[in-house]
Amino acid sequence: MNFLTIGHRGVMGVAPENTLRSFVAAERAGLDLIQLDLRLSKDGALVVMHDDQVDRTTDGTGPVAEKTLAELRALDAGRGERVPVLEEVLDAVRTPVQAEIKDVATAQALAEVMHRRDLVGRVEVSSFHDEAIREIARLVPGVRTALIAGRYGTDVVERAVQAGAATVCLDIRRLTLEVVEHARKAGLRIIGWVVNTPEHLRLVRALELDGATTDHPEIRRTGRFTA
Repeated sequence: MNFLTIGHRGVMGVAPENTLRSFVAAERAGLDLIQLDLRLSKDGALVVMHDDQVDRTTDGTGPVAEKTLAELRALDAGRGERVPVLEEVLDAVRTPVQAEIKDVATAQALAEVMHRRDLVGRVEVSSFHDEAIREIARLVPGVRTALIAGRYGTDVVERAVQAGAATVCLDIRRLTLEVVEHARKAGLRIIGWVVNTPEHLRLVRALELDGATTDHPEIRRTGRFTA
């Protein structure tokens, strides 16, 4: 399997995260996959934003879930960018997408879009939450899913298997050979995040991971060179 380089919220090291500018930059840099985060607006739109509050990444304040799409659109998400919806991202880039969902309700909304636009082959769905993965798998047969974990031991492998995920996306700072070997025995693909330094990239290579999520497009060139 080829080594995958995944743009974290686009390429958030050089462009405002989770914006069309960032996603287009990731595609132009040749990254294999674009990771983004999905949340529901007050009126049920699938908006692309990591935090549950708008404060950190926009000029607004307050919870995403308490704002309508129109209210979210009025915010500046950095360099004049607007908060996009999933469909806009899919229209702006052709690169495959890894969509991170936060809960079951978002899984249900995403399932509707995936069916309507026939996205099973283009969108992989990831989550920290086992129940969200199980829900999207139930609603969208054949969808590829990934369990994300920041604090974990070998138990993350059992969680992924039980949720039906084919991939585990694991914090590179906590990854051990024991976890990698356990995941391999279960037939799981392993992605390390967030890989932004030569040291972390060397670790990814030493552990023979399947890919790396990064904030910086140059990791792709370095990753290819050290393959």
